[in-house]
Amino acid sequence: MTNSPHRLARLLQSGGPFLGLLLVCVLFSLTEERAFIFTGGNLKNILTQTVIVAIGALGITLIIVGGGIDLSVGSVVAFTGVLGAKLLVAGWSPVATTLALVLVGGAIGLFNGAIVAGFRMMPFIVTLGMMGVVRGSAKWLGENQTVNAPPDSPVSLLMARVNPAEFWPLPPGVWIALGLAAVMALLLRETVFGRYVFAIGANETAARFSGVRVGWVKASTYAIAGLLFGFAGLLQMSRLTQGDPTVAIGLELDIIAAVVIGGASLNGGAGSIGGSLIGALIMALLRNGTNQLGWQTYSQEIIIGAVIVLAVGLDKWREARMSAR
Repeated sequence: MTNSPHRLARLLQSGGPFLGLLLVCVLFSLTEERAFIFTGGNLKNILTQTVIVAIGALGITLIIVGGGIDLSVGSVVAFTGVLGAKLLVAGWSPVATTLALVLVGGAIGLFNGAIVAGFRMMPFIVTLGMMGVVRGSAKWLGENQTVNAPPDSPVSLLMARVNPAEFWPLPPGVWIALGLAAVMALLLRETVFGRYVFAIGANETAARFSGVRVGWVKASTYAIAGLLFGFAGLLQMSRLTQGDPTVAIGLELDIIAAVVIGGASLNGGAGSIGGSLIGALIMALLRNGTNQLGWQTYSQEIIIGAVIVLAVGLDKWREARMSAR
């Protein structure tokens, strides 16, 4: 009986995302628009919409598990999208463009991590400042306007919805996101680096006294996340077929909400890649379903905000239950 609160908290952490997804599906199945929401074509659309948030969530999961936060992800996605479109227009090959965007995203992440770890500054403040710097740089690079990518570029096919009325085939970006998720899950759960990340998030002081190179691990988490953000920018450009410096505003809120819904703790030391993917799917389903219901944009923002508060409240409740064992 003494372990029941602990077991209940563990159950909610591991099975909570599935229950949340099931609840959202049940709620939308009760609406008159259910016949369209759950069609093959719309499910493909939902998965396509999930990709950007999901890839961003992979990086944010790594950072949050390590006890950090990154608010610059939306700006990085916008900046790398504009940069990718300009590089393709300039004649760069798809492979070179992809590599450049990933490396640029990684460099921004490494810069964030170096400041956070080297100067022991609050990641919230550092990445909030970087959010403004990178967003402004995106507008400067694009000259305050969208940059159309070449329509015949293979990059445009990554998020193309072939046969949009049917579920199959899925866009290549969906499969790439799943592949990246598998790699990140292995990194986080099956490597020494992943164990160090969990240890730092759970108790940074204890990890340092145990010989963990805390600064190096922290900087690495931001750099790896930045690589993923850069690739998410490429896929965002592929989806829109253009680089838009004003895109992905508020994306960081969707991503953080997805990660917390997926069972991660904002205090660090807990989280999973699978849970974050389900959280990203929940966010995409909420936005898509409310669109199908004809709800206004402000209604969606209210719902997303409420979900974030609820998810954080659930996180605090889980911690209280586990500490009461």
